[in-house]
Amino acid sequence: MKITLIGTGNIGSAIARGLAQGTIINASDITCTDRLEASLAKMKAFNSDFQVSTDNVEASRKADIIIIAVKPWMVEKVIDEIKDVLDYDRQIIVSIAAGITFEQLTTYLSKHSSFDLMATPTLFRIIPNTAIEVLSSMTFVSALNASDEQSALILRIFNELGNAMLVEERLMMAGTALASSGIAFALRYIRAAIEGGVELGFYPQEAQEIVVHTVKGAVDLLLTNKSNPEMEIDKVTTPGGITIKGLNEMELSGFTSAVIRGLKKSS
Repeated sequence: MKITLIGTGNIGSAIARGLAQGTIINASDITCTDRLEASLAKMKAFNSDFQVSTDNVEASRKADIIIIAVKPWMVEKVIDEIKDVLDYDRQIIVSIAAGITFEQLTTYLSKHSSFDLMATPTLFRIIPNTAIEVLSSMTFVSALNASDEQSALILRIFNELGNAMLVEERLMMAGTALASSGIAFALRYIRAAIEGGVELGFYPQEAQEIVVHTVKGAVDLLLTNKSNPEMEIDKVTTPGGITIKGLNEMELSGFTSAVIRGLKKSS
């Protein structure tokens, strides 16, 4: 299976590097394209088995999966460049561009068969978050014209870069708020807790180590126990104890409602 990845910016390069470290696709079967030779040189420096090119057309011609990982405003231009060499019966097209809908992609990719019927390929929209850099992304996958086997394949590929979830396209923006913007929201909590730790008497580096490992521990509890947050909260909120007092003070300041409002504003 050969993959062509058009665009080696932060997300594109992270996808290529992650897949090369996985078990599904060999680095030698990954072609990375970019306009900048310097970007391609970085990919070769990471793994010399990568195929690199500045020619999107030739790189797309032989691929089984084409991942378009350019900025949203460049998607139409890239598709116009490559669509005449695409084989819609064989190839899968994956877009990483946030906000570019299936309707738009279908319009960009539409071409007429000899029977003058509009033909479109198997399409996937993928929304990862920046933790893809460390193979820990929460990635949303939405499919159009895809078989169950094709959807399962794309999920397998992106599960190697963290955790992938198949959702309806209507939930992609909500997923962006919850997981992509959510990275920033979680980090803002961490930053606030570090500042609180300094006020309590720890040095900043000490406070950061404490908070980061505490958050990691909370996540590990949920993943390992397959529990919900309230079950784990109940274990540390004894009647009249300090934890429930702290939680109630946060709620008086609007903690939960602020998080919900922020998520809704971002979606």
